Amino acid sequence: MGVQPPARAVSWTGPGVVALPSGVRVRGRRLGAPASPADRAVVLGRGPLPPWPARRVRWPDFWVPLDRDDALAALTEALGRARAGERVEVACRGGVGRTGTALAALAVLDGVPPADAVRWVRERHAPRAVETPWQRRWLRTLHR
Repeated sequence: MGVQPPARAVSWTGPGVVALPSGVRVRGRRLGAPASPADRAVVLGRGPLPPWPARRVRWPDFWVPLDRDDALAALTEALGRARAGERVEVACRGGVGRTGTALAALAVLDGVPPADAVRWVRERHAPRAVETPWQRRWLRTLHR
């Protein structure tokens, strides 16, 4: 019997919401897409901040985070908040490459082996998630 996520996280559904291996739900989306409010966002790169609390990570389009430690701290905090029952999202301008890479990183932090992270996120978020070889390589450097 696995760890049960908080009831609020279980009930969060809708476009872009994916369940991590533990059952905790997070949303990945394109910044310009309409969305129901979240409790916290991690915004990857440039673009408008949502009207709810957000933390920006310097992450150029088609690349990896400029500051690995900052990105991992933001994603680790996001995972902790989601486990505590908050509605957490990760978002970038397009909602596929950086967002997919961040969702895959959250999955690794939640128990998916790094070698399986790209397949995992492509099956659950977007078929083109994690767009570049260096994003795939960055994911292989992550550890639980």
